Amino acid sequence: MIAGLDTKELIELALLLIVVGALAGFLAGLFGIGGGAILVPVFYECFRLAGVPLEVRMPLCIGTSLAIIIPTSLASFRAHYNRGAVDMGILRRWWLPVVLGVIAGSVTARFAPERLFKIVFVMVAWSAAARLLFARDSWKFGDEVPKGFLMRVYGFFIGLLSTLMGVGGGLFANLLMTFYGRPIHQAVATSSALAVLISIPGAFGYVYAGWPAAARFPDVAALQVPFSIGYVSLIGALLVMPTTLVTAPLGVKLAHALSKRALEMAFGTYLFIVGGRFVVSLV
Repeated sequence: MIAGLDTKELIELALLLIVVGALAGFLAGLFGIGGGAILVPVFYECFRLAGVPLEVRMPLCIGTSLAIIIPTSLASFRAHYNRGAVDMGILRRWWLPVVLGVIAGSVTARFAPERLFKIVFVMVAWSAAARLLFARDSWKFGDEVPKGFLMRVYGFFIGLLSTLMGVGGGLFANLLMTFYGRPIHQAVATSSALAVLISIPGAFGYVYAGWPAAARFPDVAALQVPFSIGYVSLIGALLVMPTTLVTAPLGVKLAHALSKRALEMAFGTYLFIVGGRFVVSLV
């Protein structure tokens, strides 16, 4: 028995994680979201079954999600880049403030209560869902993406909030770019590149943030999940990563086959459902 689970339960948990990895990789390519928006809720249920204490469960989900997003986002970005859909100009303006935001998010994760992660997840997911499901083309911040200080502020908060949610930045970049009149397909492609910038420092940040957990909870120093480093579960990551790499290009292919409105409706519906899961746990 490991982490309170017998052999049958462990096998079922492993199979669930493999299936989740396939779905996360597909959504990463389809929506440019890195896969974290599905990984975090599912990891939450998996780690609950494994007996992970509530105090560390949500940050463990987020840290593990960020680690998995690394290869997924690389595969998704390469596929979108080969199609010429990534706006490299936006990436050049965003890369430094995004990384600084990730660092700030990692420091916050070290001290923040578990409830904060859920609140951030729900607020952002439902805001993005409302924009995608109900907004009109006339709902815009402007006709051109800003190039100065405001753009750097956007980048910082994309990195910060993405790190607190365990996502690759696609939720925020998609929302922002469409508010400035950019096509949803270009927003999805560019978001896949941001996921690379966010996931690598973010995963290392959650390893750093999780070290004090052992001191605060000495009886659960390993977070009740074997082979965890800080707030990153190595078992969760290793089971999910392979299938994400296989299915991410399939999601990219479907994204470019769908119409603009179909892609918006699919993404918005998904975000609404995911956000609802954590509303239930907050009540």
